[in-house]
Amino acid sequence: MTATTAPPTTAPSGAVPSSPAQRTVYLNGDYLPETEARVSIFDRGFVMADAVYEVTSVLDGKLVDFPGHMARLDRSLSELGIRNPMDSDDYLAVHRRLIAENGITDGMIYLQISRGNGGDRDFVYPPADTPPTVVLFGWNKPGLADNPQADTGLTVVTLPDLRWSRRDIKTVQLLYPSMAKMEAKARGADDAWLVEDGLVTEGTSNNAYIVKDGRIITRALSNDILHGITRAAVLRLAREAQMTIEERSFTVDEAQAADEAFITSASAFVLPVVRIDDATIGSGTPGPVARRLREIYLEESRKAAI
Repeated sequence: MTATTAPPTTAPSGAVPSSPAQRTVYLNGDYLPETEARVSIFDRGFVMADAVYEVTSVLDGKLVDFPGHMARLDRSLSELGIRNPMDSDDYLAVHRRLIAENGITDGMIYLQISRGNGGDRDFVYPPADTPPTVVLFGWNKPGLADNPQADTGLTVVTLPDLRWSRRDIKTVQLLYPSMAKMEAKARGADDAWLVEDGLVTEGTSNNAYIVKDGRIITRALSNDILHGITRAAVLRLAREAQMTIEERSFTVDEAQAADEAFITSASAFVLPVVRIDDATIGSGTPGPVARRLREIYLEESRKAAI
């Protein structure tokens, strides 16, 4: 297990760190300055990417879609056979303390759980009673809900989807999505949509949608895509607003000929896409469906945040 003897932080609740080095983090039951947090070099998350994670948005000091993130965390751990060392109430308490001690009004809380320290590097899992490593930290992101790209829209390029086949498990295996995002940046775009067998799967860190003749089209849930928590909430709200939804795959050509396109994620909420490769989407400006869904989602999320 992680070797650390640092005592819990004594920073007062609500204190705002004067520098990133004074940020309070959580590690295996301890609250401590990030500079004192230590994880073993033999931790499976470090040597094998044998870990899962969740990122929960904070708006007005409250957590957005927290129950959904906890449900997906439990599923991801179960799919990998990693024991969940805490219950939802315990995670909630840690999230809230990190929000308070780091003075987060708008921002994010990151949670990672690995299979733990096996004592060496080995492809074979460590004993079943090996304690998982639990890490949480947060950061301020002022104006999280006021992203200017909601008004200008995103540009994306399409790239081959070369990830492993269990994308429904939210693991820390993020090298290829990171490479794809960097390739998009190198091409002058904001992000990439990944393509497999001629069909769009999802973005590098978000779910992908198009709108045609008033119909919202997005790939159905499977092992091919992440089961987005924001995706589930947005589709529920769209149905409540009497919008038509088709959960099916779509081609790049279909996306480029769409009236609108957009993405959803926990940190971006809903953002319109105005260009895919060299094709302008619709009028080249954010469309009414994406704008309305962003408005509804932010309104309802603030009401339901805990």
